Amino acid sequence: MTEPDFLQHTRASYDAMADEYAAYTHGDLARKPLDRAMLAGFAEMVRGAGGGPVADVGCGTGRVTAHLAGLGLSVSGIDLSPGMLTVARRQHPDLRFDEGSMLALDLPDHSLGGIVAWYSTIHVPLELLPEAFAEFHRVLAPGGHLLTAFQVGDEPLRLEEAFGQQISLDFHRRQPDLMATLLDRAGLPVRARLVREPDEGEFAERTAQAFLVARKPDGESSPA
Repeated sequence: MTEPDFLQHTRASYDAMADEYAAYTHGDLARKPLDRAMLAGFAEMVRGAGGGPVADVGCGTGRVTAHLAGLGLSVSGIDLSPGMLTVARRQHPDLRFDEGSMLALDLPDHSLGGIVAWYSTIHVPLELLPEAFAEFHRVLAPGGHLLTAFQVGDEPLRLEEAFGQQISLDFHRRQPDLMATLLDRAGLPVRARLVREPDEGEFAERTAQAFLVARKPDGESSPA
């Protein structure tokens, strides 16, 4: 089966800028109390539902994976980019990181208590989002939780250069209502949402940021 072009471009782009990206994002959660609050709430919900294993899908350099581990979760990371995974393994040698795609997760059905997709669905074209969300539903156990974060908007951002590297990335900004609808159709109804205004200062954001928590209903094994 031919791999979608966006996967190839995403992998190559993050491979090219892995070290620079790691330096840029180092310590970013320390500056974002609302982001940390969503991660903490997610961790508490996962623990309250039995504390099953969690996958950080699109983990990049593993900074969120490590943060979740610090919150007491049994968590591992999955990412497309070997370059980003090299950084993750170097910086967090006590955690597990595997190469993979959210469109075809190498995980058994109903095996996870939680999934985090922290700004990792933003490169997935709209027509393929239902496929990714169906994979999330497949691998989540009944009662499992999903936390996803993304930029709010309607128009994509195209970048062909970053950190002095040639890249080819589309950042798809989306409305929370659209994401909630797609998750619901995949059998993952949204239970909570937060939209915050863009941060200012040295690490200024261009758009508002959204966070959705969804939950796979008890006893459900496949989307309706």
